[in-house]
Amino acid sequence: MRLTIKSADDLKLPAGKNDHIVFDDDITGFGIRLREGGSRTWIYQYRIGSKQRRMVLGSVKSVPLKLARENAGTLEAKVRLGGDPAMDKETARQEADNTFGELADKYLEARKSEWRPRSEIEVRRHLTNHAKSLHRLPITSVGQRDVAALLGSIANNSGNVTSNRVRASLYAFFGWVIREGIRLPEGNVVSYTNVREEKSRDRVLSDAELKAIWAACLDDYSGAILKLLMLTGQRVNEIAALRWDEVHDDQIVLPAERTKNDRAHVVPLSDAAKSILPAFSGKGRICVFGRDGTGFQGLGYAKPRLDARIAKANGKPLPHWTLHDLRRTVATRMADLGVQPHIIEAVLNHVSGHKGGVAGIYNRATYDKEKREALNLWAEHLLAIIEGRKAVVVPLVKRA
Repeated sequence: MRLTIKSADDLKLPAGKNDHIVFDDDITGFGIRLREGGSRTWIYQYRIGSKQRRMVLGSVKSVPLKLARENAGTLEAKVRLGGDPAMDKETARQEADNTFGELADKYLEARKSEWRPRSEIEVRRHLTNHAKSLHRLPITSVGQRDVAALLGSIANNSGNVTSNRVRASLYAFFGWVIREGIRLPEGNVVSYTNVREEKSRDRVLSDAELKAIWAACLDDYSGAILKLLMLTGQRVNEIAALRWDEVHDDQIVLPAERTKNDRAHVVPLSDAAKSILPAFSGKGRICVFGRDGTGFQGLGYAKPRLDARIAKANGKPLPHWTLHDLRRTVATRMADLGVQPHIIEAVLNHVSGHKGGVAGIYNRATYDKEKREALNLWAEHLLAIIEGRKAVVVPLVKRA
């Protein structure tokens, strides 16, 4: 029969059946399915080779006959041209399920055994934090423009170096996705984006800038990490992923696998630095900040909010600065206070100058006593800046 509004309304389930399909005479495969319980749905049924497929076009109550007929006609045309609408629909569903976020999790799990812990932390931060805006998108819909816009935003907020490092992680990730058999319409779109120029930075924060940053820090993970970075001059990832088993009384002991140069490193803690840690202790916790196993990975989001608080409190924003500028500032200002270059290098765990090359092979001194004196000196100087008073210690260059 030709299905009409009236004929469809008059159809009833044959006696003894709990499922019955009535097909339309005009469009082959178009029909209405009646089921026990009263459900009535439009369907389109067709055959590809020896396989029969059926697609639901919607409920009779919610989809008008005219629209269902039009949709069935469109599907019939695709089948006549050799298409497989049901397979296309399943492929589209699978592609929608393969989101950036889900695949990033699989990538990190698959590759983590190949990376050093520090590398895993970096890549995880790039893909889970910096690229969070892409997480809900199907991977096949992430285009060059999406990636370019993301990298541009990172460059504006965190600098060209960070943007390039995120780009490298994204490039490796998209390459893995392709090798896993997921076809990306535009290939590895990251390869089409610009690599930004990396200039050697010489930004050293002023007293007023250090005071503004400290004052804008909240009593949370990011605030504590930033204060420790200002007090110790250590690398961001070393403090953000700090573990409780690395904290020993009045010092931090970083194992070789957690440092950039693969050398164990002792960081003496001033009283000001020690006072920050107890607020984050908890029974059974592994990491001091953030999640156990990964540490805190939200600095990329926390810094813009910190900058906004600084701008609001001071009536204007600080000139562009990065978290790494804190490390450079600590080194420069300790030198101003008379700390010797080789002691500054020891504080920062640099392998250069006095510790580089042949000199580094024979000079195994760790200078623990001198590092403690230097960090105590710097902590007192920094607190004096923050509290608006004079430091109660004499710079090393003025000591007898």
